[in-house]
Amino acid sequence: MIDLLVKRDINVKNELLSGLTVAIALVPEAVAFSFVAGVHPSIGLWAAFFVGFITSLLGGRPGMISGATGAMAVVMTAFVVLYGLQYLFAAVILCGVIQMLCGLFGAGRFIRLLPHPVMLGFVNGLAIVIGLAQVHQLKSNHSVAFNDHTQTFEVAAQWMSGTVLFTTIALILLTMAIIYYFPRLTKAVPGTLVAIVVLTMIVQFTPIKALTVSESVAQMNAIAAEQSAKSKQFEAEKPQLIFSKVNARGQAIAAEDFDPTLATNQESESSVHKAGHFAIPAIPFNLKSLGIIFGLAITLASIGLIESLMTLTLIDELTETRGSSNRECLAQGLGNMVSGLFGSMGGCAMIGQSMINIRSGGRHRLSGITAALCLLGFIVFPPLWSCIGMIPVPALIGVMFIVVIATFEWTSLRLWNKIPPSDIFVIVAVSAITVLADLAIAVAAGVMISALVFAWKKSHQIQAEVSETADVKTYTLTGPLFFGAATSFKEIFTPTEDPSHVNIEFKNTRVYDHTALEAINTICAKYKELGKTVTLNNLSEDCQGLLTRAEPILEVEASEQDFQVAV
Repeated sequence: MIDLLVKRDINVKNELLSGLTVAIALVPEAVAFSFVAGVHPSIGLWAAFFVGFITSLLGGRPGMISGATGAMAVVMTAFVVLYGLQYLFAAVILCGVIQMLCGLFGAGRFIRLLPHPVMLGFVNGLAIVIGLAQVHQLKSNHSVAFNDHTQTFEVAAQWMSGTVLFTTIALILLTMAIIYYFPRLTKAVPGTLVAIVVLTMIVQFTPIKALTVSESVAQMNAIAAEQSAKSKQFEAEKPQLIFSKVNARGQAIAAEDFDPTLATNQESESSVHKAGHFAIPAIPFNLKSLGIIFGLAITLASIGLIESLMTLTLIDELTETRGSSNRECLAQGLGNMVSGLFGSMGGCAMIGQSMINIRSGGRHRLSGITAALCLLGFIVFPPLWSCIGMIPVPALIGVMFIVVIATFEWTSLRLWNKIPPSDIFVIVAVSAITVLADLAIAVAAGVMISALVFAWKKSHQIQAEVSETADVKTYTLTGPLFFGAATSFKEIFTPTEDPSHVNIEFKNTRVYDHTALEAINTICAKYKELGKTVTLNNLSEDCQGLLTRAEPILEVEASEQDFQVAV
């Protein structure tokens, strides 16, 4: 099952270097997504290791990178505030169980039913989301502010300006240039890794300065601790306040000075030491607890599987190979179960990191395993973390912008006059909803729109050729008969004008659902009321089976060759 070195064309050097590059890029992403979820960065880093290692070792798509993701982090935020970390870990474990059940029952194959416009919309939307996340890195002077409408504490920031902004943009462009042009000199070393090393040396050994990873993590820790402490203080005081004083008190708490050292120490005692250590979540094992975590678990499982399987499909197309969707469901489920049991936030496939891996030459399991083990080294060994901490954030922003450019399907911009308008609408809708809401809602909306468009088009294809003799009238149907075509089907017939016997010829049509059966029943009932006989001819075997099973609710009798209305 662990086909680590099955293919003989594996390039071990490229796999190892690609894995190292991915691990370096994973650090700020995991930290950032931890901040989004409202948990300590160590919880996101451990999640990236557990999920990344297990899916790389056992998953269905070699070369795909998994870890803590923004799509899952976004839906965790409110849950953590309401119920706390222990309930989050329990929800992640249940999420893993659900994903493994999906893999066991073969639910992964349903990803093949997604229309191509939905895939294009997903890829474009995700590229925009990744790009916007990098743009927000150009903010500084983070502070905690109180929102009067939601009565919650939020993180506010200001855009960089002046020399700081100019330097940051220059370093980002230099990173992108190195990644783009270095492979023209040699492909022995990934251009992404070279860019990160060069930018780190520039920032560390020249007068040019920029925000580093260690400084960014320290800032995130401090602001997260301040937000958490002030939220707890506000919630403790809120019940004693009269309504008119609530917002004023919230504003006052937000403006108060804060001791980040004390809060950081408290935070480390409550979460850092638990992350990475096996422990059953400390929640009551009863139906009430299950009800609390079940909704989040279903949401996380859905988002994780959709993002992972769509990323798998994308990498399949890029590498011209085929992964196993059901195996990926099982591996991701196991990864999330282990992640929850070891006090971390879970995750799924990361399209950005996967693209970095593919672009850097990672095609096999070795690159993903290397990335996970390197990340573990960064977490466990302080000297390695110190090295990672020296990397300038603009270098990582530049790396992700290259990923955005490579991820976005630029060819979709040339499709405006070449594909149906409905497909264009699906692409735009899925992209927009991915940016404004989340991936699961976007994909569901895209599938629903595509299905409705398909049903609408097919509903107009039911037609009939009419022929009539002295006492028999024959309707020869063509096209599918289903819920969308039921109305058009009924409009074809004229019971009051027809002779005493009517044949309905089904040789060129199919009956698909209960609405179609009810439409047939309605027509037959009208003829019966008028004392006329209807014969249904040349039904396919599956259509006959449908009608036979529906006899209790239809006024149709079965015979060997056809079906006749009981008069």
